[in-house]
Amino acid sequence: MPWTELEAKEVDPAVAEHKQNQQSASSEKLDVVLIGAGIMSATLGTLLHQVEPTWSIGLFERLDAAAAESSDPWNNAGTGHSALCELNYTPQQKDGTVDITKALTVNEQFQVSRQWWSHAVETGVLSDPENFINPIPHVSFVHGADNVKYLRARYDALSTNPLFPGMEYIDDADEFARRLPLMAAGRDFTDPIALNWSDGGTDVDFGALTKQLLNNLSAVGASVNFGHEIRDLSKNSDGSWTVKVYNGRTGATRKIVAKFVFVGAGGGALPLLQKSGISEAKGFGGFPVSGEWLRCTNPALVQQHSAKVYGKASVGAPPMSVPHLDTRVIGGKPGLLFGPYAGWSPKFLKNGKMTDLIGSVKPNNLFSMLGVGMTEMALTKYLIGELLQSEDDRVDTLREFMPQAKGEDFELVTAGQRVQVIRRKGKGGVLEFGTAVVNAGDGTIAGLLGASPGASTAVPAMLEVMQRCFADRYESWKPTLTDMVPSLGTKLADNPRLFDEVWAHTTRVLHLDRSAAERGVASAADGVVAL
Repeated sequence: MPWTELEAKEVDPAVAEHKQNQQSASSEKLDVVLIGAGIMSATLGTLLHQVEPTWSIGLFERLDAAAAESSDPWNNAGTGHSALCELNYTPQQKDGTVDITKALTVNEQFQVSRQWWSHAVETGVLSDPENFINPIPHVSFVHGADNVKYLRARYDALSTNPLFPGMEYIDDADEFARRLPLMAAGRDFTDPIALNWSDGGTDVDFGALTKQLLNNLSAVGASVNFGHEIRDLSKNSDGSWTVKVYNGRTGATRKIVAKFVFVGAGGGALPLLQKSGISEAKGFGGFPVSGEWLRCTNPALVQQHSAKVYGKASVGAPPMSVPHLDTRVIGGKPGLLFGPYAGWSPKFLKNGKMTDLIGSVKPNNLFSMLGVGMTEMALTKYLIGELLQSEDDRVDTLREFMPQAKGEDFELVTAGQRVQVIRRKGKGGVLEFGTAVVNAGDGTIAGLLGASPGASTAVPAMLEVMQRCFADRYESWKPTLTDMVPSLGTKLADNPRLFDEVWAHTTRVLHLDRSAAERGVASAADGVVAL
């Protein structure tokens, strides 16, 4: 979509020339403007450069650092979401069977991300994969007879699928204690327990990954600008966009004319899409939810746990509330988090404004938001309960996973802000806990709304943006994209041989075959490994 193509759409060549001269005098021109310096913009910018290396790309971030909001490693769980352990992706039906449809979709998406990251490592776009991805077992944990029965049914449904190789079902107390000593200490095993254990899980530092991608983008000629806020968006008659950029350091404002704009601003995406005026964004609303973690400050405890262990959300609680005890690897150092505990703020970003929520209410989404307010009473009740929790209450919740937990071994930290999607439905609205790509019909602007599974699906999500917004070019890009992602357009669940090939290849390239001892974290066999 070069500039000449846009200008050729003008009916009167003389008018087009006059318009071009006016824009040149007052505005910069870019092929692509990316808003936000998180994992989504970094991924899309890199993909576009790989297929169109001559395109000019500019990225603008209002904060002074990359990945400072949701992509920051302490603002998310870092789970390479592949449905190995997340029980909300495998709901139990009324007849007792387990629906694995969502689990298969999420797993397929993460395989795409793994393949692209591997290609990026092989071609020098990324370096030192252990800087951003580490092998960590993913574990589902339940207790109580009914939940144990459910987890067995889940195992039976998943373990025979090619995407879930090597999954184990464990209900023996001694084996539980050998693998999860921190969770076994002080536990009353008369209450039945069970685990689904997958050694193929990962912990991902999306902040480190984002920074590597942005460093590469800058090195290949993209303009990466921090401390720059997008104040307004307006569409031009030739299909391009005029983007008003405010420099927070100097106070200066400038205009940039772009052929394509991507709004990858996390919680800030909805207000910008609303400013764009595109009809496709009408009716959408957002419900902000903040999160908190208990972060372990006792190194001796960190050494005794090497897994991401996910449990079941309490009855009536939303999927985002699923409790988990997580090993994290950030800056090469293992850590331990438990949560999330939900909070609430009207801000759409952690560094946002208290007026974000009320400012997002428009005539076209008012009924959507009111409808959700009347139908999501369970969420309201859950949030109120979370907000009223004391420090002792939070530690009591942790003790379901770690019976001997002590408050003095943990500190409360605030995670990133999430904005759940409210979508128009009938005369009202419905709250969604996934992600949604919103794009103009002519493909000149797109944005990503929602939170989960989020960063893990950055690559397939951005490929979807490319397919939607560059339909006239996508087919010509497919050979290049397929070289980077061999399974593109293929369901790996239906092609076990290809899955085995890409799994083995990505495991080797991303150094995911390293042992626990090599990574300096706890071993399931030994319980503790010295750091």
